[in-house]
Amino acid sequence: MTNLFPARWWHADADGAVCCELCPRHCQIAEGATGYCGVRRNQGGVLYSLAYGHPVSVAIDPIEKKPLAHFLPHSRTLSFGTFGCNLGCVFCQNHTLSRGSYEQGKEWESAPSCAPQQIVEAALQHRCPSISYTYNEPTVFAEYVLDIARRAREAGLKNVLVSNGYISPAVAEELYPWIDAANIDMKGFSESFYATMCQASLTPVLQSLETLKRLGVHLEITTLVIPGQNDSLDDLDAWLDWLEPRLGLETPLHFSAYHPAYRCQIPPTPRETLYAFREAAVRRGCPSVHLGNIW
Repeated sequence: MTNLFPARWWHADADGAVCCELCPRHCQIAEGATGYCGVRRNQGGVLYSLAYGHPVSVAIDPIEKKPLAHFLPHSRTLSFGTFGCNLGCVFCQNHTLSRGSYEQGKEWESAPSCAPQQIVEAALQHRCPSISYTYNEPTVFAEYVLDIARRAREAGLKNVLVSNGYISPAVAEELYPWIDAANIDMKGFSESFYATMCQASLTPVLQSLETLKRLGVHLEITTLVIPGQNDSLDDLDAWLDWLEPRLGLETPLHFSAYHPAYRCQIPPTPRETLYAFREAAVRRGCPSVHLGNIW
């Protein structure tokens, strides 16, 4: 791809390899290869972002679709995403983007880049009070997010992050202060779920949640409830035990129904399961519980 953008958050390693420090994976990337996310490439011993300036999905959405139920309600948000993700969720509901690649088709070789200021101007033109970094995982294009977010704030726009929260603490400290609202996709409530279903770890996500709270970012949390995997009310109760003293039970929670997708063919979530989750959370003292993906 032309116009490769030099990445941040990495260091040189032995034999021309580089170590990416963007997320907890700390990928060791050989010359000519990309990291786990598929959009950070070692070329000549230098790490580059393939995603910077190359959104592949752009739309104007209701803010409630992020989902955010308590931030700029009834407004529209300019939303965009790229290819790539740093998790390996077998149930991914948006795998065409998360597992997509700029290297699969030659059309990307000549595609013009989209400068950060162009994103901001598009939001202003369409009278969107916010820009949402969403669809795939924004952490993998963090350099692009930062450059847009700074310009957006100067223009009086809000920045919305829809993320899995799987990010290195040092990068979170640089990125999150520019974010006004975030919805973190809490995949499950245990390390075993993250290991078997996402090929990742829960602990960095919990650290990200605490960082967002400390920085005063408006925070909402979404969980895709999958039958037989993360639908235990006991696990939910343990999760609320963690949440109450650290984030507060007033944190808006979203429980969404899973539908078979990507490499996971477990039957869809019964709506009764979501009703039970909502009832349990409300009974515990959560005042803002929302259900998604059900009629």
